[in-house]
Amino acid sequence: MVRSVAGVRLGVAQAGIKRAGHDDLVLVELAQGSHCVGLFTQNAFCAAPVRVAQEHLKQCDGSPEYWLINTGNANAGTGEAGLEAATATCATIAELGGCVPAAVLPFSTGVIGELLPTQSVLQALPQAFVQLQADGWDRAANAILTTDTRPKMATRRIDLDGREVTLTGMAKGAGMIRPDMATMLAFIATDAHLAPELLESLFRTAVEASFNRITVDGDTSTNDAAMLAATGASGVSVDAANPSAVQRFGEALDSLCLELAQSIVRDGEGATKFVEVLVAGGQDEDECLLVAYTIAHSPLVKTALFASDPNWGRLLAAIGRAGLDDLCVDEVAVYINNVLIAERGARAATYTEAQGQAAMDSDELVIRVELNRGTAVARVWTTDFSYDYVRINAEYRT
Repeated sequence: MVRSVAGVRLGVAQAGIKRAGHDDLVLVELAQGSHCVGLFTQNAFCAAPVRVAQEHLKQCDGSPEYWLINTGNANAGTGEAGLEAATATCATIAELGGCVPAAVLPFSTGVIGELLPTQSVLQALPQAFVQLQADGWDRAANAILTTDTRPKMATRRIDLDGREVTLTGMAKGAGMIRPDMATMLAFIATDAHLAPELLESLFRTAVEASFNRITVDGDTSTNDAAMLAATGASGVSVDAANPSAVQRFGEALDSLCLELAQSIVRDGEGATKFVEVLVAGGQDEDECLLVAYTIAHSPLVKTALFASDPNWGRLLAAIGRAGLDDLCVDEVAVYINNVLIAERGARAATYTEAQGQAAMDSDELVIRVELNRGTAVARVWTTDFSYDYVRINAEYRT
C-alpha cells in the first residue's frame, strides 16, 4: 500500500499529448517551505525541461512549490522553442497556484525531437489543480508512464524516537536506461524535515547505489531526473545532532530508491530476465563497475540471456575487453547463480552443461565475477535483449 506524504498533493489531467482520453499530465504540489534536491541527466543534449528545472531549482533556493510532469513528449532536441514551452507551462502554473515561476520545476518524457503541444498542456493545467489530492500517488504513477507496462511506486514508514516519518516515491522508465546522474524519472517525498545539505548528501548516496547502478540498454536519456522533497509536515526533524535518526532515515531512503530502480529494470522493454551482475575482488570500485557494465551492455551476452543459453565464452570475452590493466585471467572465476562456470581461463573442471542450463533457466540471475585482485565489490542490475525490445524500439514513433 502506497502511503500519502503530509505536505504533498498530486493532480492528474489529460492534455492529449500522445492520444486523447489518456492521463498524461501530473502536477505535484509541495507545501511551502519544503526543501528539494535533484539529480539530472549528464547527457550534453539535455532536454529543455531539464535546463529549466535546474535553473529554477537554483532561483528558488531549493524550495519549489510545484513539479509538473508530462508524458508522450520529451521536449528534447527542440531548441529555443522547447525552452519557451517549458517556461510557459511554469508561468501558467505560477499564475494558477499563486507563486513565482521559479517555484515550478518542469519534467518531460517521451519522443525526442517533437515540439511540445504547449497550448494543449496549458488548457489542461486547471484540471490538474482541481484534481490535487493527497492520495493521488497511484493515478499519478500510471500517468507518467511511456513504454512501461506497469507503475512503479514504493513507500517506507519509519519510527524516529517514537514519531513516525513517511517516504513515498514513484518512478518511470523501461528503455533508454542508464541514468548517469533513463528515459528515467523518479519523484520521492518525505514529511520529515532535513536541512538542504543533509538532504542532498543522503540522496546522492541513495541514487549512486540505485538509479546509477541500473542499465537496460546502455543509453542515457536526455531527460533523466531524480527528485527528493522534504516537506517537514510531520514535525519530525532529521539532523546531524541525532546520528541514529540520520542513519535510519538514510537506510529507508536507500531501500526505497533501490526498490524503485530495480522495478525499472524488471519492467525493461521486452525483458524476460532480471539480472544482477556482481563483480568482486577488484582493486577499486571503478574497475569492478567497468567489468560489470561491459557484461551488462554486451549485446552478445544479453541475447544469450534471452535464449537461456549458458554461453560462458561471451562472459569471458566481455571481461577480457573491459580494459583492466594487468588482468591475470588465471585468477578470474565466473559463476551463474552460484554454479562455477569458468576458472583459470577455461571451463571449470566441475562444470556440466546441465548445471549451466538449470541456472540459466531461471527468470532471475546473478552473474558473479571474482577478479581476485583486491577487496572492492560492485553491483549492477540489467536485463536480457529479446525480440520485443527490438520491436518496441523499432515501432516507437509509428
